[in-house]
Amino acid sequence: MKRVCKPEGKFNIVIEEVPTPEPGHGEVRVKAVRSLISRGSEMGGRYTRASAIDPERMGYSLAGVVDAVGAGVEHFAVGDRVVASAPHAQYVVRPARVSSPQEHAQVVPMLSTVNFDQAPYYPLVSGAVAWVDIENIQSNDTVVIVGQGLVGSLIMQVAKANGNGRVIAIDTLDNRCQLAEALGADVVINASDEDAVRAVRRLTNGIGADIVVYAVGGPGGPDAFDQGLDMLAVGGLLHLIGLYEDAPLPLWSGKIQRRQILGGYYGQTVGAGISRRAMELLGSGIVRTEQMTTHRFPFSQAADAFDLLYNRMNQAMGVLLDWEIG
Repeated sequence: MKRVCKPEGKFNIVIEEVPTPEPGHGEVRVKAVRSLISRGSEMGGRYTRASAIDPERMGYSLAGVVDAVGAGVEHFAVGDRVVASAPHAQYVVRPARVSSPQEHAQVVPMLSTVNFDQAPYYPLVSGAVAWVDIENIQSNDTVVIVGQGLVGSLIMQVAKANGNGRVIAIDTLDNRCQLAEALGADVVINASDEDAVRAVRRLTNGIGADIVVYAVGGPGGPDAFDQGLDMLAVGGLLHLIGLYEDAPLPLWSGKIQRRQILGGYYGQTVGAGISRRAMELLGSGIVRTEQMTTHRFPFSQAADAFDLLYNRMNQAMGVLLDWEIG
């Protein structure tokens, strides 16, 4: 089988041929149809690193069909359509069950209403549902989402679907700002055209936002995080989601006094309820991944797909690898 690998050297993406894995006890094998490149994790945590990356970490999620079932597995059968937290590969083997309530299921059945282009977004959508739930947005809250990449866009859409609060989306790229407006953000601020802190303060009559979601990460993260604190009202919540800054975030004591900072969805488990809601949001079209997907590449052109996401951010958003064509 073929899989995507990142040997030593920055930006070094290759296709490697390896033996097809066999499922063991309690495992299933999934034949890939589509996989999604998660820009945040796969650029900052893999693509830009000089060291070789474990092939198991080269990927985020894929959708496909169960084609082999190990002993002891009763709730999956050959032919089931599933989404898996897995690397970019023609075949992956994953445990069919979780061993504790705190673990995420690595293989999840797809609803009949969800197609193979939508399904790879499921892990990020389930994360977005958990993140929005823990923010406990109230009807009169102003929520600012700093960053409109895949994660920020999905959080924005889930927050809008829940129906509470005014949602303000911020980014520096025209294509992301245009998409945020098309997907239903109440207000969109292009931070390349205006001072985002001043704009949020103006929209809140100088008070600041009740909730600021930091969904940037990467090299631009520290500045965006600092601006997020400047947008936050006294008593407000800054929700920390972005990663891979490779630098400390500025926690000025004068800015964090009388404010809350929450990392991820600490204290909350992504259980069956969140999983079901995420899949339903995809299947209903409320989360509009078809508008988020800008490119599809044959898996053999994975290097071109990574290059596009890294070097031409203003052209790409959701990028899928197609494992049905080489």
